[in-house]
Amino acid sequence: MRRGQRHKRFHLRTFGCQMNQHDAEKMANLLHHEGLRPAADAVGADVVVVHTCSVRERAEQRLYSELGVLCALKQQRPDLILGVGGCVAQQEADGLLARFPGIDFVFGSQNLRSLPAMIRAAGEGARSLRVDYEESDARFDLPERHPDFGPRSPGRAFVTVMEGCDLFCAYCVVPRTRGREISRPANSILEEVRELASKGVVEVTLLGQTVNAYGRPRPGRAPGEVSFAELIRRLAKLPGIERIRFTSPHPLFMTPELEACYAEVSELCPHLHLPVQSGSDRVLERMGRRYTRARYLEIVAGLRRARPGLALTTDLIVGFPGETPEDFEATLSLVREVAFVDSYAFKYSPRPETPAVRRGLSPVDPERAQARLERLQRLQAELTERAHAARLGSLTRVLVEGASRHGGGQQTGRCPEHRIVNFTAPQPVPAGVFAEVRITSVTPHSLLGEATAQRAGENLEQLQAPRGPAPRELQLPVV
Repeated sequence: MRRGQRHKRFHLRTFGCQMNQHDAEKMANLLHHEGLRPAADAVGADVVVVHTCSVRERAEQRLYSELGVLCALKQQRPDLILGVGGCVAQQEADGLLARFPGIDFVFGSQNLRSLPAMIRAAGEGARSLRVDYEESDARFDLPERHPDFGPRSPGRAFVTVMEGCDLFCAYCVVPRTRGREISRPANSILEEVRELASKGVVEVTLLGQTVNAYGRPRPGRAPGEVSFAELIRRLAKLPGIERIRFTSPHPLFMTPELEACYAEVSELCPHLHLPVQSGSDRVLERMGRRYTRARYLEIVAGLRRARPGLALTTDLIVGFPGETPEDFEATLSLVREVAFVDSYAFKYSPRPETPAVRRGLSPVDPERAQARLERLQRLQAELTERAHAARLGSLTRVLVEGASRHGGGQQTGRCPEHRIVNFTAPQPVPAGVFAEVRITSVTPHSLLGEATAQRAGENLEQLQAPRGPAPRELQLPVV
C-alpha cells in the first residue's frame, strides 16, 4: 500500500480504565464512519492506534514496551500508520514523537475528533500532534453509532456524562491529562440513551472522572444542566432502561439527593464503587482528598439506610508518602468496618507533575509497601469470600454477556450488584437478555449458578418484541 492511498483496516490497543475503553469505542465508531473496519491484530491492520493510561507507572511502562514492538513492525511495513492517544499522549506530547520516530501522530484525551484527519495526514507522510485542551462541551459532539459498529457487550453501554477533574489530589495525574471538569448537556445525554434503548440497550453506565460532580454550579455552566441525581431520575424514566450504574464518584459529591436515589430509583443498581484510598485521616489530608474517615463512614451508613444490601467496592492506595504502620492499620480497620465486597488496591506510584512529586514526597520503602499490599489483599479476599458465601441459594437477575471463558457450556453475565455470575441454562440465553439464576456455589472471583427454566423462557419470548436491530459485538483488546 502506498502513501496517499486510503487505509482500510484499523486495530486499537487500549490500556486503562472504563473511560479509556469507552474512548476506544468512540474512536472505533469514528473510523467506521471513515470507511475503515477493524482488524483482529496489528499485523492485519493498515492503521494501529494505541490508547494509553498514565494513572500508574506500570501502565505507562507497558505502553513503551508495546510501542517498541509496533515500531519494529513498522520497520518491516513502512506504510503502516501508527498513532498514540490518551493520557500518556497528553502527558508526554511531542516527547513521544521524539522518542519513537515510527509514530505518525499523537493526540490527547480531548482530541478524539481529530483522529480521522490525523490518519489522512499520516497517509500523506505528515507527522502531527494534537494535545490542546478544549474547554467547551464541543468535545462531546461525536457522530451517532455507525450501523456496522455494534456494542462490545449487547444490552449494555457506556455513556460519558462529564470529563475532567478540578480536585488535584496529591497522587493523581488526571487533572493534567484529562483537563478541568466539564459536564455534557443533559439533553444530549438523554438523547443518546434514548437511542441506545431503542436498539436494545437495557443497562447504561454513566462515566466521568468525578462522575457525581456532574452539573454542579461553576462558572460557564451550560444552560439547562441538571444535578447528577436529577439526571439519574430522568434517565430512569426512559422506556427500555432497566439498569443504571455510574463510575467513578468522589465522596465529596455524595449528596443527600444522590443517596435518596438509591431508595427511590429502582433502576439504579444496588452497587457503588466509592474510592476511599486510605482509612487514615492523616494520609487522607496529605492526599488532598477533602473528606475524613468519619465522613466516609457517614456516607456509607446513609447509602445502606437508603438501599439495604448495597454492595460497596472501592480503590485503595498503600505506601503513600508518610504512611506509618498506624496509618496502614487504620486502612485495614476501615476495610473491615465497611466490609467491601471487593477493592482495587495498589502501591503508590509517583506520577509526573502531581502535587506529591512537586513537593518531593518520598514513598514508603517498596518492600514494606508490597508487604502492606499483600496483607490488604488477603483481608479483601476474606471479605469477598464471605460476601459471596452469603449469596448461596439466592436468586439473582443476570444480564447475559455471552459464553463463559470457563467453558463447559456455561454462560456469563453480571448481577445487579455487579458480580460476575457464571451459570448453566436449560437452553442458551442470548447475550443482552436477562436470566434469573439461582446461586449454587461460589469462587473467590465469581458466583456460580443455574438459570431457572421459567425465567429463561420469559426472556426468550421478550426477544420477539421489536426493539431495533440486534446488537453486534466488536472485540476491542484491553490490556
